Amino acid sequence: MAKQTEDDKILYRINKRFLKGIVDYGLITDGDKILVGLSGGKDSMALLELLALRSRIYKPRFSVVAVHVEMSNIEYKSDISYLESFSRSLGVPFITYTTSFDPTTDTRKSPCFLCSWNRRKALFIVAKEQGCNKIALGHHMDDILETLLMNMTFQGAISTMPPSLVMRKFDMTIIRPMCLLHESDLIEMARIRSYRKQIKNCPYEKDSHRSDMKEVLRRLEEMNPEARYSLWSSMNNIQTDMLPIVTSSRIHSEPETDGGTNN
Repeated sequence: MAKQTEDDKILYRINKRFLKGIVDYGLITDGDKILVGLSGGKDSMALLELLALRSRIYKPRFSVVAVHVEMSNIEYKSDISYLESFSRSLGVPFITYTTSFDPTTDTRKSPCFLCSWNRRKALFIVAKEQGCNKIALGHHMDDILETLLMNMTFQGAISTMPPSLVMRKFDMTIIRPMCLLHESDLIEMARIRSYRKQIKNCPYEKDSHRSDMKEVLRRLEEMNPEARYSLWSSMNNIQTDMLPIVTSSRIHSEPETDGGTNN
């Protein structure tokens, strides 16, 4: 038996975390047809490859379709021939869909948000056309935690992007199979698989708070190397008795604590 290389070990760990996310959150069932939004970035490339490889395993039986959404009024071009070749090499059908948006239609929302929302609507359209019942997005654990921090900071809400979200209005389920993968995992996978980098030239990218939250998450991990896992666990450990929730009948009392944290 050939000895495992370091790259083999990294890919094994990635596949193990990927499968754990699928199983823990029940993301895939027999008969699913899953649409993957393939932007050309490392995250979507890794997602498509991981799902395509997983679809070849006997259970559960599911199929995958890739779509690249092109925004005609934004100078952000991907190498479509490369993306199509990549999809075909995995045995996955590839589709392109062109759309656009007008940033002046809703000045309350940032152009980044409007662009993202219009891309998402395009995914729903293609998913329906292809008979898909699920849309897989390439968000990883870092994305989910950064969104949690952004929503707490700017929206005053404890919420984020869940691993599975049923969109009843569209009769579609959004899944995030890479929810337990770290961004560093995907950087390693992109290196090992030699994913070709696409040219980024988005005029609205600077408007996003996400890069700021990446730095916040990095600083938190400097203070506590287990910070990301603590943040993740906190979403399943909401102690309402210790929160200032306003109710008409609730009697408030100060908890008996020395000010430390309970791990």
